[in-house]
Amino acid sequence: MSLEAIRFDRSNQKDVSVEVLDQLLLPYTTKYIPIHTINDGYGVIKSMQVRGAPAIAIVGALSVLLETQLMLNKPFADTQYFYDVSSWASFQSRFLERLNFLLSSRPTAVNLSNSLKVITKLVGESDNIAILNDKVFQYTCQLIDEDLSNNIKMGDNGANYLLNSFTTEGFEDDFAVLTICNTGSLATSGYGTALGVIRSLWKDSESKSERKFKKAKTDSKQPHKAKMTHVYPLETRPYNQGSRLTAYELTQEGIPATLITDSSIAYRIKTSPIPIKAAFVGADRIVRNGDTANKIGTYQLAIICKQFGIKFFVVAPRTTIDNVTKTGDGIVVEERKANEFKLVTGTLVDSVTEEPVLNEKNEPISTKVGVAPPEIDVWNPAFDITTYDLIDGIVTEEGVFSKDTNGQFNLESLF
Repeated sequence: MSLEAIRFDRSNQKDVSVEVLDQLLLPYTTKYIPIHTINDGYGVIKSMQVRGAPAIAIVGALSVLLETQLMLNKPFADTQYFYDVSSWASFQSRFLERLNFLLSSRPTAVNLSNSLKVITKLVGESDNIAILNDKVFQYTCQLIDEDLSNNIKMGDNGANYLLNSFTTEGFEDDFAVLTICNTGSLATSGYGTALGVIRSLWKDSESKSERKFKKAKTDSKQPHKAKMTHVYPLETRPYNQGSRLTAYELTQEGIPATLITDSSIAYRIKTSPIPIKAAFVGADRIVRNGDTANKIGTYQLAIICKQFGIKFFVVAPRTTIDNVTKTGDGIVVEERKANEFKLVTGTLVDSVTEEPVLNEKNEPISTKVGVAPPEIDVWNPAFDITTYDLIDGIVTEEGVFSKDTNGQFNLESLF
């Protein structure tokens, strides 16, 4: 848990502070953006300075908390124009408008929707701003703490499930895994979802290596057991969350990894010196039948894994489950601006030395580079829908859900 996407100082409930890591500047620049209002939360979510379904929900809830804190400041409340603080009913009405505005920042991510539904309920249960502020504070702290605890549970659940399946199959060799987008500490309150499973697998591998070394002198017949020794993160175009963020997290934690392009999955599987045995991906929404919305490129990864007989797992907390929508056909897929595809954002590097170019503050310079004709039409969906038939298991904090004998997921216990 070496990286912090969100800094939340809760030491003084009446004066909390929040800063969000600008992930568009990684991996060369580490810069935190202060959050004071719902507008600030909307901005960092919409611009993808913060991303990952759990982190989006947390930042959304924190921005709501900070806005209620602002409204408790009488000099500010008396001079602002949007809310009528003299009438609780009027304030409630306007506040609910603000929640709907915040939800529009990333409509596909169900975690944000679920979080704002809880806060909407808290508004109805409150009699004044002070009570609402207290309730939102308690809820947000619980949301963050449970997310971290659940991430660790998911990581261990997914790792144990995969390793147990290898034992059943009699597979005892070293293996590699695939992942797409970023699902680690930068997408959550810490540890991660799909990348959390990879962290747990790596911890298991390290412990096996240590035990094998210690017993080598006394037990030459020590059986070799399967262990993950390599990770292949996909670059994840067009925002490159895999190359900028996941690769960064893996190198920071010393987990052996090789970055590959989105278009090289099949050939890497065929030619990898270590057998690729599983893929772990996150989710922005999982509907009742198990269809899953995740970062664009996940669907093709699932199809390729199916072709090669590689296990494909979706890893997400139960808060990502949409218990209303029946199938993926009911998921509204967000489409992003064309220029997010036609322009590549990154750190400016010297054409000769290939080192980052620094500004007057000795900081790397962020820049955009055009990679397509300005007039070309663009289709730029942020997500795709992976159908349940391509998914081998859904990993949650409650355990790993596999399909029944009829090939169907039963997720009722998560609703």
